[in-house]
Amino acid sequence: MAAPPGDAGGAPARDPGLQPERTRLAWRRTTLSCTVVAVLAARQAVHGGTTAAGVAGAALSALVWLAFLGVAHRRTLALDAAVPRPLPVRAALATTGCTILLALFAVAVLA
Repeated sequence: MAAPPGDAGGAPARDPGLQPERTRLAWRRTTLSCTVVAVLAARQAVHGGTTAAGVAGAALSALVWLAFLGVAHRRTLALDAAVPRPLPVRAALATTGCTILLALFAVAVLA
């Protein structure tokens, strides 16, 4: 029986286009979610009665959103490589931090 196409060990060849594309789409969905959170925070700060906490929360949400955009953009560019490297720990921590901060600032805007 012939081994499937791939490396000498008989492992099937990996399609290099599908997994990075799915990952790229996941980054886009997450970026869209962060965008919605930042826009809703700004809307709530303007329409929900302007308070110092609300304005500060909306401004900080916008800054965190920009930071997340930077991380997501660098990651989607890295996925263009023939064999993308794993997400660096620093970028993973930045992404996690941005997500947690967006949630905290949303609470500040609602308060």
